[in-house]
Amino acid sequence: MRRLLDCIYTAAGVLAAVFMIGVLVCITLSIAVRQVSMHIPGLDAYAGYCMAAAGFLALAYTFKKGEHIRVTLLLASLQPRARIRLDAFALLIATIIAANLAWFSCKLVLDSHAYHDISTGEDATALWIPQLSMAIGTVIFFIALLDETICRFRGQPERHLQEAPPHE
Repeated sequence: MRRLLDCIYTAAGVLAAVFMIGVLVCITLSIAVRQVSMHIPGLDAYAGYCMAAAGFLALAYTFKKGEHIRVTLLLASLQPRARIRLDAFALLIATIIAANLAWFSCKLVLDSHAYHDISTGEDATALWIPQLSMAIGTVIFFIALLDETICRFRGQPERHLQEAPPHE
């Protein structure tokens, strides 16, 4: 199960990187076609869709790698037992918030599909398509938070701290 979850987090991170390249391609193409007095409708919108996809799909990967910003000043001042309890409590709250975010992101995709919602820009893209990356990203982030919360309640420390090379 651990390997499957790690593969999902890594795949989401790789997909986020692909969408970052998509942002680069869209912006570069937009600049290039402007230089030759051409226009490709919706290119700016697609850059935005790619940027949103990259952000949401990267959530779980960066969280599991310990790259999210955390306020550790309070945690560092506590005794080890209290630190673990506060960390577990914070993870539990974050998991509840992420569950709501995932739920409403998925609901947004379903509603956009049901109502045939399209973007108001030149591209007239069916909005459920770019919103799908948000829903997938938030669901994977929820799974990552739930995974970490369960590990913490079992008394396991953060995995990225266990895997860190020793400082010399």
